[in-house]
Amino acid sequence: MNLARQTRREAMGLCARVMLAWLTPGAGFARPLWAQTSKHSGPRFKIGVCDWTAGKKADPAALEVAKRLGLDGIMPLMEYSEAEPPLLMPTRQEQYRTMARELQVGIGGLSLGALGKVPYKSDHRAQEWVADSIEVSRGIGTQIVLIPFFGKAADLKNDPRGTDVVIQRFKEIAPQAEKAGVVLGIESWLNADEHMAILDKVGSDAVQVYYDMGNSHKMGYDIYKEIRFLGKHICQFHAKDYDGLFGKGTINFPEARRAMDDIGFDGWIHIEEGNKPLSEEEVGYNARYLRSVFPRDA
Repeated sequence: MNLARQTRREAMGLCARVMLAWLTPGAGFARPLWAQTSKHSGPRFKIGVCDWTAGKKADPAALEVAKRLGLDGIMPLMEYSEAEPPLLMPTRQEQYRTMARELQVGIGGLSLGALGKVPYKSDHRAQEWVADSIEVSRGIGTQIVLIPFFGKAADLKNDPRGTDVVIQRFKEIAPQAEKAGVVLGIESWLNADEHMAILDKVGSDAVQVYYDMGNSHKMGYDIYKEIRFLGKHICQFHAKDYDGLFGKGTINFPEARRAMDDIGFDGWIHIEEGNKPLSEEEVGYNARYLRSVFPRDA
């Protein structure tokens, strides 16, 4: 990894701390920028579930599942639709806010799943979807929008031309996100160096990395070093293990916790299982395991 890439924003001080965090267990980073500037309060770690993993895709009933399972909240999906997507409707946004308030659970982030059908790197409609997602996130009460790059048409891996298009589009939309106080989180198959190259060229803290531990592990990346390297540029996490339920697969969540401690991360970790739902029993098991590693009072 090329640690020198961070010097444009971090100057020499953070670069030294990055090196220290790699070489010395327990060495720390500054708190993430969004955590410094937000009004985040309450537990350090919040555990949520993606609504598609809970079998309630784009459905406020996912909040009820989260409540039953003792989770802190959910991540809703904003899907592609030829007609007006439900989440664009103020009445649906109000429904999410009302249910969240009544059930006392939160909405940790919004996933712009529509970009699976309108790829950001190639579809002229994509920028409008991203702009709309910024407003929807505000409408449902969250400050994080996950921007996915999956599927053959959307993948950025080994596609420099497509990556250049994405960088330009992020540059164009970043001022709107900044003004709204929203962070756009890139989730992709890219490694930490490739993510940082994009962030450096975009040049806005409104564009960060949405780090999926399972996806990066599947690609063969050292996720614990990557977390420490990306540091404050990680806005949130997906907890996923392709090899089994949490604690029974190949992701070392206690080591991931140590890496998060090193970068000073506090915020949301959402349980996610690709495109297939888990049973409530499975979500509940994963939630209990994560809570044992990431307690509220950490």
